[in-house]
Amino acid sequence: MSGPAPKSGLRKGTERFLRAIGFSGRGLVIAVPTLWLLVFFLIPFLVVLKISVAEPMIARPPYSPLFVHGPDGWSLKYTFDNYAYLWQDSLYIKAYWSSVKIAFVSTVLTLMIGYPMAYYIARSEEPKRSLLLLLVVLPFWTSFLLRVYAWIGILKNKGLLNAVLMKIGIIDQPLVIMQTDIAVYIGIVYTYLPFMILPLYANLVKLDGSLLEASADLGARPLTTFLKITLPLSLPGILAGSMLVFIPAIGEFVIPALLGGPDTLMIGKVLWSEFFNNRDWPVASAVAIAMLVLLVIPVMLLRLANTKQEDLI
Repeated sequence: MSGPAPKSGLRKGTERFLRAIGFSGRGLVIAVPTLWLLVFFLIPFLVVLKISVAEPMIARPPYSPLFVHGPDGWSLKYTFDNYAYLWQDSLYIKAYWSSVKIAFVSTVLTLMIGYPMAYYIARSEEPKRSLLLLLVVLPFWTSFLLRVYAWIGILKNKGLLNAVLMKIGIIDQPLVIMQTDIAVYIGIVYTYLPFMILPLYANLVKLDGSLLEASADLGARPLTTFLKITLPLSLPGILAGSMLVFIPAIGEFVIPALLGGPDTLMIGKVLWSEFFNNRDWPVASAVAIAMLVLLVIPVMLLRLANTKQEDLI
């Protein structure tokens, strides 16, 4: 009879403590993901930020400490020369611009391919819809690296694509696709296509069919119905899918390294080179922080546009 009492008292005491620090109801639900973000995002971000304002050194670790103890006590030693160097060397500006261009074009291509697929899946009946969704997520069951390697066998000069095209007589000589930007676009679009389809499907499947019927009854053509009703109502899904594709694509490293050529310049390859080849950790960290700031701007703009669209709906 006396055993459960201490546990009950402890539980009530814990609840009172959580309420005292502001965690109650909804706050308790988001406490765990918030703690996760603090530990696995904020702390690594602060570490990279600290390294970005350090000076490179031939030591272990290869950068100067942030706090230095001298005759006058502890002092803060930092420099912004690493950030200034990014603007002085055109390599980094070209890498940023090339990354944004490749990520933007890939996002547009992914949207053009993914929207019709998501619309078709959303309008399909069960059990066909579940089967199509399974086919969309099926590639995730295979290693990302193996899927990218498979495209090497498809796109190389003596690969499957050229063999089929030459067999049916469309081309006389093999197409040079490997180690070009086209191969990078193909790899990114193929890899991130599910990230575009799934948010679009989640949005389109909730679309009220009576709106489409009312539009048809009022004499609107299918194209007009799509432009006036379906497309505006699906903008939140478009924005969500675009962010899920654009953000990881801009920092992609594996796909440009395997499918791209030496002229394919992306910020992920520059980061790898600075960290592991040049061992210039401060400059590499400055590149990473600058890329994060570069990503925050479009994310904030897309989020603002999404919020306005949701308010209108």
